[in-house]
Amino acid sequence: MSFKPDLKWSDVTPKSQFMNRRQLIKGAAGAVALGSIGGAAHARGQYAVEGTNEPNSLSDITNYNNFYEFGTGKEDPARNAHTLTTDPWTVKIDGLVDRPGDYDLADILKQVNIEERIYRFRCVEAWSMVIPWNGFELNQLLNHAGIQSSAKYVAFETLLRPEEMVGQRSRTLNWPYREGLRLDEAMNPLTLMATGLYGEDLPNQNGAPLRLVVPWKYGFKSIKSIVRITLTDTQPDTSWNMTNPREYGFYSNVNPEVDHPRWSQASERKIGGGLFSSRQDTLMMNGYSEYVDHLYAGMDLRANF
Repeated sequence: MSFKPDLKWSDVTPKSQFMNRRQLIKGAAGAVALGSIGGAAHARGQYAVEGTNEPNSLSDITNYNNFYEFGTGKEDPARNAHTLTTDPWTVKIDGLVDRPGDYDLADILKQVNIEERIYRFRCVEAWSMVIPWNGFELNQLLNHAGIQSSAKYVAFETLLRPEEMVGQRSRTLNWPYREGLRLDEAMNPLTLMATGLYGEDLPNQNGAPLRLVVPWKYGFKSIKSIVRITLTDTQPDTSWNMTNPREYGFYSNVNPEVDHPRWSQASERKIGGGLFSSRQDTLMMNGYSEYVDHLYAGMDLRANF
């Protein structure tokens, strides 16, 4: 099933220089225009998801972050991530692929279709945002590398460069940061490799220059500043699961019926709503059930959390 976005530009706070583009998008009747950078705009239909989406500002998105490589405070990444060098950037693709190698990001971007995706973002800490990403479907990159028939999982690693990433000088986690998906999750059209937001290059604190976005999973699955992608036939280790498997499962699907051991996941706090804003109900699979429920047919989502 192809992805049909339900979030509109009215669900995010536009930057002032995006007002003209927003008017163009508004003109696409009954659809959200998803513009390919460097190419013609195209439109996809909408589908209804219950729940409201109050706007988020660029300031919220870029100044309220979890990126422990730059510190554990929410404002630490914006304060410290300027030290990260992101150009040039190479991604190693290895394992069960036909064309392993070190891929230059500039070359990757010539082979994929960049588009705008407006996604809900739900953190395991029970806060949320709505974010306008630019990026390409991960399946494009994996298909380019050539997936071998024995591959079942996709593993990811973040850059390890403590001289530029001050948080890696601590023992908060076992560096480098690692994440993983089942192959069918990775190939789902919702699974995005983000290269920017609001039509600009991805800020360092948001995972520049290349990060994963898996909108139906808690945010820690969306690994940042990726330098390695490995196709494998065994379930890969993931950083938070290695650190505390009781609290952080491999799947990490947004499920309001499964509480974190230390807090409820039934509701969430929308960042930017103000001190007295009410919490909102958390949606199953973060509102993307239509596109991902089939991936977990027959699975106990409480045991496989």
